[in-house]
Amino acid sequence: MGASARQVPRGGITLLLCFFIALLEGFDIQAIGVAAPYLLPQLGLTPGQAGVVFGAGMAGLVCGAVTGGWLADRMGRKGLLMACVAIFGLFTLATVVATGPVTLGFYRFLAGAGMGAAMPSLVAVALEIAAPERRTRTITLMFSGMPAGGALAALFAAGLLESHGWQSIFVVGGVLPLLLLPAMARLMPDSRAPAAAVGERPGAAQALFGGGRALITLLGWFTFGLTLLVLYLLLNWLPSLVAAKGLGGTGGAGAAFAFNAGSVVGAWGIGILVDRLGPRIPIIAAYPCLALAMFGLAGAESLGPVLLLAGLAGFFLLGAQYSLYGVMPLYYPVSVRGLATGAAIAVGRLGSIGGPLVAGHLLGQGWGPAGVAMAMVPVALSAGVAAAIMTIRGRYTDAPN
Repeated sequence: MGASARQVPRGGITLLLCFFIALLEGFDIQAIGVAAPYLLPQLGLTPGQAGVVFGAGMAGLVCGAVTGGWLADRMGRKGLLMACVAIFGLFTLATVVATGPVTLGFYRFLAGAGMGAAMPSLVAVALEIAAPERRTRTITLMFSGMPAGGALAALFAAGLLESHGWQSIFVVGGVLPLLLLPAMARLMPDSRAPAAAVGERPGAAQALFGGGRALITLLGWFTFGLTLLVLYLLLNWLPSLVAAKGLGGTGGAGAAFAFNAGSVVGAWGIGILVDRLGPRIPIIAAYPCLALAMFGLAGAESLGPVLLLAGLAGFFLLGAQYSLYGVMPLYYPVSVRGLATGAAIAVGRLGSIGGPLVAGHLLGQGWGPAGVAMAMVPVALSAGVAAAIMTIRGRYTDAPN
């Protein structure tokens, strides 16, 4: 009984630390977007160059996610998470000395690699500490730190960027992760997969595509890829798109804040619905609602509707995405859930690279902010179709034994 009593607060502390890691990642990811209206003119970057820079950060996330799960099994999750936090903190801080697209892209790539490597461990930790009936809520609660961090970055941009310069947001985003390291070292327990369990696991191809799981794996990857394409396009370009509507840098920061605030509420709300109703109805309904929000955002010209629609887009987009983090592993045996989740995140990150590049290309071709937002409507609907088939056809492998 005594061990059980001590386990609950330790799990709560671990969840809180993971929430703060996600929050700082969200702050860093959003920082480049809200700083873009000030940063791009000062460094003389074209829309195409900006898209490459944004994409470099996403490429780092892909590389980090691919290797993160493998490293966690060998280093332990605590050691890996501390290394990841140190890396993305240091290279976020290095962004302030960037002088052009090459150095800026290099620093963003390395910061993204640190963040990407942390993701599989965060999901694994959440699955370990969550009760089965609260699994989706626990994961969405932890990952809601990312939009919360994005909202803080937007508030920072709205209040301080004009007076303190675009470098200030990267100073804050780099120093805070480094200050979190002592708390992680003292308070976070370590864990890793037992060696015997690792040795009994099937190969990657068999784990992901064997046992009738090929369709679920491919649909999951497709859904993650398209969802993250829309997400990272908005995270990186929403402030600039809103500013291009004539609403200024402050309006762009306000839209970013509304998007992230809506994301936090959506993550909690849809996560609770998934735990209570199952994944089908909440996740299937979220994607057409997202498409409608993007359609409305394309035509909105005044600040009020822009803020409302940006918040609704965040609500449905992140609510669906973070719930899928909790649902996707349940279609696989316990012994390969970390692999399956890490693979889905890594493949999804390819979409996160595409989002900024697509926006930069469309703007370079003269599509304008309305055209970019409208182009995301069929993308959201396609992701919704894949998610619908996956949740209808997929069967949980959870079993008491």
